[in-house]
Amino acid sequence: MYRSLEACIRDLERNGHLVRVREEVDPELEMAAIHLRVHEAGGPALLFENVRGTRYRAVSNLFGTLERSRFIFRSTWDAARRVIALKGDPMQALRKPLEHAGAAWAALNALPKKVGNAAASFEEIRISDLPRIRFWPMDGGPFITLPQVYTEDPDNPGPMRANLGMYRVQLGGNEYEPDREIGLHYQIHRGIGIHQHKAARRGEPLKVSVFVGGPPAHTLSAVMPLPEGLSELLFAGLLAGRRFRYGYDADGHCLSADADFVITGEIHPGEMKPEGPFGDHLGYYSLVHPFPVMRVRRVYAKRNAIWPFTVVGRPPQEDTAFGELIHELTGDAVKQEIPGVKEVHAVDAAGVHPLLLAIGYERYTPYAELRRPMELLTIANRILGTGQLSLAKYLFIAAEEDMPLSTHDIGAFFGWVLERIDFRRDIHFQTNTTIDTLDYSGTGLNEGSKVIFAACGPKLRNLCAEVPEALRELGEFGGARLVMPGVVVLEGPAFGSYDEAGRQLRGLADRLAERGPLAECPLIVVVDDSGFAAESLRNFLWVTFTRSNPSHDIYGVGEAYAFKHWGCDNGIIDARSKPHHAPPLLPDPAVEKRIDRLFARGGSLSGIL
Repeated sequence: MYRSLEACIRDLERNGHLVRVREEVDPELEMAAIHLRVHEAGGPALLFENVRGTRYRAVSNLFGTLERSRFIFRSTWDAARRVIALKGDPMQALRKPLEHAGAAWAALNALPKKVGNAAASFEEIRISDLPRIRFWPMDGGPFITLPQVYTEDPDNPGPMRANLGMYRVQLGGNEYEPDREIGLHYQIHRGIGIHQHKAARRGEPLKVSVFVGGPPAHTLSAVMPLPEGLSELLFAGLLAGRRFRYGYDADGHCLSADADFVITGEIHPGEMKPEGPFGDHLGYYSLVHPFPVMRVRRVYAKRNAIWPFTVVGRPPQEDTAFGELIHELTGDAVKQEIPGVKEVHAVDAAGVHPLLLAIGYERYTPYAELRRPMELLTIANRILGTGQLSLAKYLFIAAEEDMPLSTHDIGAFFGWVLERIDFRRDIHFQTNTTIDTLDYSGTGLNEGSKVIFAACGPKLRNLCAEVPEALRELGEFGGARLVMPGVVVLEGPAFGSYDEAGRQLRGLADRLAERGPLAECPLIVVVDDSGFAAESLRNFLWVTFTRSNPSHDIYGVGEAYAFKHWGCDNGIIDARSKPHHAPPLLPDPAVEKRIDRLFARGGSLSGIL
């Protein structure tokens, strides 16, 4: 559909989805602040025509709403979904064209196309010529936030087995040699990591190409969780309605012929440098850690290239719309991969990976008088062992019984679970395991714990609709507020240490036990600011699940162990900020005041909020 990013921008503008920003803007915090303000208001895509320090234009908020994303891919959407639907073997459309006529035609026309002299349409520039956008005040330097990072399998080179992923790229700062080195940050379970491991085993550097821009389909392809056997480049062609055009430069690096920019280079075995900080999608900074450094070989740009970017921060942000778009495209992919699953919802407001909600089936013993989680636990372990889902910390899973249940109605789902869960039987921990690299609630980088809350069967309790008297006048724990039926937040003193927290929370549990049964309030959460946490469900989810590590921060009224299984009468989660947590993202007030000029009368963005 679109041959270039420029073509997409013109189409969006013609149809009222894009506004041009004429004023000079500073890539140092200003552009990000403008984007955030417009995105929060549900506003249009933004084309920055005058970016200080560079001759290139920049565009943001392309995928800011699901409506706009659907519009961008309106001509190719159905064809892409048909090919994705062939999950077991997406290439069967080419082998059995009569059975899958529409999908076969789409797949055939999406095969990557090699072009000669791919470098001819580019000019060579330097890293310092690029728009060097810094997003949050504590960021370690400028970053690329919508890169398409391309690597090939050293043992099986070529585009069909290549990996096209989106991993943030730090363009400068820290210890990077200007114009000659950049940093790559990628998490576990990423294809580039497999390629790097293979290259290191061979004693070779890994060739890397970073594509920026090009048709929007190429950007989306870099974040798609595609079925095994479906190349990101094939999918990019499907969604673009035009084959992914590529070639190789004189150094043997792959170039996307349709990209606006390409950065080529190598990652050498064992070469690491400090990367970060970076304001990330959990709503906190990811801190400085050693990550692979890429030695820059060449930087290419089209004559009128446009630099796409997004801003990540406390959700929802533009990457939320990415997630919604992916869900629409992939449909019931999880159901196909994990038998017995009806749906899985990675909760965006909680930072995605910290909290999963799932619905499954409980069919193991339909004849049993006592309904208890059995098949649900098998399903839960499958979920926590599947791809990116394995980075989850909290998994709440329920069996759909005699009434429809949806994980997307979060309040109702929590209510259903809390009415039925047996806190002495149905809470299951995994300790000393992996969590999201960006989650600092654990015990180290990628290190933390997980917990499963499983529920099925008949209703066991009625949930309180107001704060119970037993949760008032608790000394250092005050400010009790109801978040939803059965869930109350308490405001506690500032967290000092885990030893001190253990004494405080077990003391709280003992006081509650002395006041008698509290069945109507099964879950209590201790926070720093109960007013903020109870103000909205969004605040509660963010605070509770980004600031707690299950193994360290879950306590219970009447807690006890039975043959190494932990249980209690009422759960208590300590969701206070801890000294080892990363700082939250806070805007710069001076920058916020400076950008007001664009929204004032006569400014490019006047009247859009």
